[in-house]
Amino acid sequence: MSQQYDVIVAGGGAAGLMCALGAGQRGRRVLVLELADKVGKKILISGGGRCNFTNLDSRPEAFLSANPHFCKSALARYTQHDFIALVGKHRIAWHEKTLGQLFCDGSARQIVAMLLAECAANQVEVKVAHRITGIDKADRFTVTTDHGAFTSSSLVLATGGLSIPKMGATGFAHDVARRFGLRLTETRPALVPLTLNVPELSGVSLEVVTRLGRASFREAMLFTHRGLSGPAILQISSYWRGGQEIAIDLLPDVDASSFLKERKRTRPKAELRTVLGEVLPQRLAQHLANEGTMANARDRDLDALAERLKTWKIVPTGTEGYAKAEVTVGGVDTDELSSRTMEAKKVPGLFVIGEAVDVTGWLGGYNFQWAWSSGWAAGEAV
Repeated sequence: MSQQYDVIVAGGGAAGLMCALGAGQRGRRVLVLELADKVGKKILISGGGRCNFTNLDSRPEAFLSANPHFCKSALARYTQHDFIALVGKHRIAWHEKTLGQLFCDGSARQIVAMLLAECAANQVEVKVAHRITGIDKADRFTVTTDHGAFTSSSLVLATGGLSIPKMGATGFAHDVARRFGLRLTETRPALVPLTLNVPELSGVSLEVVTRLGRASFREAMLFTHRGLSGPAILQISSYWRGGQEIAIDLLPDVDASSFLKERKRTRPKAELRTVLGEVLPQRLAQHLANEGTMANARDRDLDALAERLKTWKIVPTGTEGYAKAEVTVGGVDTDELSSRTMEAKKVPGLFVIGEAVDVTGWLGGYNFQWAWSSGWAAGEAV
């Protein structure tokens, strides 16, 4: 005989646990099924082990989706301030690092412990190392696992996206959604390093502004042996598609043309690369500058160099893929779901939350906030 529940949540990550504790608070009998041997694995590795659990500036404009309005309802009903209050209730100390990013003072384990404590207080059952082998729906959902079968009136898909497969990420939620007739948008790696052939600059870092279309980000960029990384690159990667050109301002605070002409006047004997080395890392200055002194450089050449420094144009050869991507862009089409409850419009009782949905946040705690908000919205409805 299968064990009976009101709600089964497939996936014990951020969104799944949030949904479970919310449903538990409403007196629902809830079961969480997690494939891995412990819950919250992505929480545990995030933020260098300190979990960048939300962002003070969380707002709909910081999320990518085919429907940019879809995320508004959930984000408004369970905000970053609501999650901060929950963290405070559990006396977890935190700090703002930069750009509104909030981290635990101690360890990401505190966030997982908090979610599990809330689940336990509301009689939520959490089963780890359970592989789901089948899902059927008649009047109720039947979820078959390698440890037996369970039934419920509501099923929540919270198993995430395709990013970081070595941590167990699979397309499970997408596959199940497809089987129930839900459309998916195109998926691709996001918050991911970009590949480019500049190995001689590996290890060089600087603050830049990256631009693609209307998107622009001012943060650090790092040259790697495979291409480009760092927050400014990870952010713009979510918007990038193969073949597109990215413009990078290598000197965000410098009027490059005025600087170069002023140095030509005051330091005519200086090498061009030496002058560039005043405002750029040495190896990058050498890579960008021609031979010769400032006195020998024509003004029009200096203007052309200034233009290159302010809009260094690159066309990446690709990305480092899902193995290095923090999240997945795309997923279950938001047109298939209620923005208020996250329930599938044509499959009553089926909910999809978190990264499995076509909603992707910026770097810096935004994706965790989407997990909390979408999880809470479903938890209030299941």
